[in-house]
Amino acid sequence: MSVSRVLVAGLGSIGKLHLRLARELLPHADIRVLRREEGALLPEQASGGFSTMDQAIAFRPQIAIIANPAPFHLSAAQSLADAGVHLMVEKPLSIAAEGVQRLIESCRSHGLVLLTGYNLRFLPSLQRFRDLLKQNVIGKVLSVRCEIGQYLPSWRPDVDYRQGVSARHDLGGGALLELSHELDYLRWIFGEVDWVEACMSRQSRLEIDVEDTVHLMLGFEPEADSHRLIGTLSMDLVRHDTTRLCTSIGELGSLRWNGLTGTVELFEAGAKNWRELFRYQHQREDSYRAEWGNFLTCIEAKSRPLVSGEDGFKVMQIIDAVRQASETGGRVVIEDHSATGGEP
Repeated sequence: MSVSRVLVAGLGSIGKLHLRLARELLPHADIRVLRREEGALLPEQASGGFSTMDQAIAFRPQIAIIANPAPFHLSAAQSLADAGVHLMVEKPLSIAAEGVQRLIESCRSHGLVLLTGYNLRFLPSLQRFRDLLKQNVIGKVLSVRCEIGQYLPSWRPDVDYRQGVSARHDLGGGALLELSHELDYLRWIFGEVDWVEACMSRQSRLEIDVEDTVHLMLGFEPEADSHRLIGTLSMDLVRHDTTRLCTSIGELGSLRWNGLTGTVELFEAGAKNWRELFRYQHQREDSYRAEWGNFLTCIEAKSRPLVSGEDGFKVMQIIDAVRQASETGGRVVIEDHSATGGEP
């Protein structure tokens, strides 16, 4: 399919990034934006804009990027899916699992591609980390330790952090939703999460109304030999030493991915130091550009994207379980409620 009409819903920082990439990859397309402010000045990459969904649907876009705040993802995506539009929905797919199955079924019945925007999966370093684990470079994985943290006011130093999406409950902020990339790639690499234990809280003096710290214990589904992998994940908005690490501890050593430096390192049994196996220092737009390539290829080939709507639904199930576990202080088992059907 030759894409000639594109809609970008939402013009925050991520919406503007998608608009730039759409113009770069589809230079001759009619690219319109959907935003609430009528008459607001549009970026030069946009061909025009709308302020209502009815106007956007009347434009008959072939593809749409949903990049508005997370609480509004599902309603916008559902309206466009019902109109037969291929969708790339920024992470997270929604703020809860409820209603996501209907969106997936709508996309399936219309033969539409639904890609969930967990762009970290497109990083060469994370892909190499996963491949090396599949090649058993450290033997059986016995434990996984993952951490992600950055000081919220430093994320976008040119804007007031208190007004940003990450700081506001009404816009789907908080560490759990904002940093849910880790939940996606952990289940992509290590399998489905079977149960969670969790503690969520606001530990800092930041002027926010959402959690800034999340500590999780994750039980992955048992393997064929009944071995159950246990992992831990720490997520926060308060850490000054920005960190994104995943360490797999195995029978033959440890393998570590550093998402900031793009490195994969190995510590072999009996060694004294880590040894670098792979390095690719990505630029911010690299993974998004690869994500776009996958999206457009899947539309043309009528195939399933690397990060599907089903993947986004699975992450939302984990998020729902995390909230419940934090509230009750107990272990919450994630029921096997797979989304109906699936994308092409």
